[in-house]
Amino acid sequence: MSVITIKDKRFSASISAETIQKEVKRVADEINRDFAGKEPLFLSVLNGAFMFSADLMKHITIPCEISFVKLASYQGVTSTGRIKEVFGLNEDLTDRVVIILEDIVDTGQTMQHLLESLGARHPKEIHIATLLLKPDKLKVALNVEYVAMNIPNDFIVGYGLDYDGMGRNYPEIYTICDSDES
Repeated sequence: MSVITIKDKRFSASISAETIQKEVKRVADEINRDFAGKEPLFLSVLNGAFMFSADLMKHITIPCEISFVKLASYQGVTSTGRIKEVFGLNEDLTDRVVIILEDIVDTGQTMQHLLESLGARHPKEIHIATLLLKPDKLKVALNVEYVAMNIPNDFIVGYGLDYDGMGRNYPEIYTICDSDES
């Protein structure tokens, strides 16, 4: 499908499922190389990163664990600027290597909140892997070491990303049509 409609918005296909899978595998290969001999804990940020995390983990060959945390900062097509932790992590992070798996880093405020929260649990290292990065929208300095793709500031859906809870199920990524942007 080249154009989809979700609720009151139209979106056009912008990143194919094949491109996504190729870039996810590339990131997994980099992580496998960089963390050989370590046993990281992957921390997937729900709901958006579930597809990225699942596909990435299929290519991870090093010993590891995965856990999940749920944070929210979006309402509709805009960030609320407030981050609330819906449910958290039960694992002991003391002296652990943690790799955060995120669907998209745009302003960086959600990630900064998560880094502060995790830092209080005394991990040995914290690394960030994201499917998508909006470098022009970053408001905080972050070291995002593993980026599958840089994208412009457009609002997107698909491959785990949503518009008001809808659209996560598409295997490709769609960008909001120009006439629909607010």
